[in-house]
Amino acid sequence: MVGITLAATGAALAVILGGIGSILGTGRAGSAGAGVITEDPSLFGKILLLQALPSTQGIYGFIGTFWVIFKLGLLSGNIPEISWATGLTILVASLPVAIAGLFSAIHQSKVCIASMNIASKTPGEVGKGIIMAAMVETYAVLGLLATILLIQGIQV
Repeated sequence: MVGITLAATGAALAVILGGIGSILGTGRAGSAGAGVITEDPSLFGKILLLQALPSTQGIYGFIGTFWVIFKLGLLSGNIPEISWATGLTILVASLPVAIAGLFSAIHQSKVCIASMNIASKTPGEVGKGIIMAAMVETYAVLGLLATILLIQGIQV
């Protein structure tokens, strides 16, 4: 029972920490975006895109969680008996997407907010801000890929 509890803790951390990062990121970006839209409502589409970018880390955490669920066959309704060492390994394998998701969403929101300033002053150049925000996203994607590869390599 300890093994499955550790594995489930890893899966939960992936979705919780990625979700917290996305909540903080989209919340901060949304607050800044509301100010920009107050000044120029025609920028709504560009601002919405910038606000949405930090939400993907929560999705990556969700994917990491499902990877654990599928690996353990939990959707079959049967709870597998795994050793504590296997459970701990799954927990640790879940950390890249969890930690990268938390921090990248928070820092991506800062880039998105700065990019909203670009949109407010030179709307035609907002694509440059989106590219800069996507650079931060890269590390969340790498965290997800690391988690997938690590979990895939675990023998259950």
